[in-house]
Amino acid sequence: MLRSLIKAIDEEIKEQTGYNPIIEGANNEDWVVMDYAYVVVHLFSEDARNYYDIEELWEAGKVVLSLQ
Repeated sequence: MLRSLIKAIDEEIKEQTGYNPIIEGANNEDWVVMDYAYVVVHLFSEDARNYYDIEELWEAGKVVLSLQ
């Protein structure tokens, strides 16, 4: 499922901006990071999201978009 999300996000951002990301963890089934320089996309499996609890790490930051 993460691979499908990676592909969909990447295609849409490339179409709209022409930017290519640096992708870390694309072969990982738990956590993928897509770095577009101006925005960083984190994709987690449910287990990894619960384990890392990134919302608590970034609770002082501004949420621009949250998809579940």
